[in-house]
Amino acid sequence: MSDKALTVHVGRFVKEKRLEQNKTQAILAHDAGISRSTLSLLEKGETVTLQTLIQVLRTLDQLHVLEVFSVQTLVSPMLLAKMELKKRKRARSKDSNSSPNSIW
Repeated sequence: MSDKALTVHVGRFVKEKRLEQNKTQAILAHDAGISRSTLSLLEKGETVTLQTLIQVLRTLDQLHVLEVFSVQTLVSPMLLAKMELKKRKRARSKDSNSSPNSIW
């Protein structure tokens, strides 16, 4: 998809969600803290800031669509195995002078 096609696609998504919630452009824009003309530009697929998109998505309760941008740290199997080897297997007393036999 071209950049223009993507912005049009996002604009359609925003418009569809707005209409599903039965909100006018004026109400959504007011709730999002932007002008109605900026929202109109967004819905038409024109260039708006990322900040504006986030404000609109938050107002529409659609921030979950941004979860696709989550970065997950992948650990290699070898590193995972090394970390498992370093894990504690036993607990010991904080007082290094006492031995388990001295309690008895």
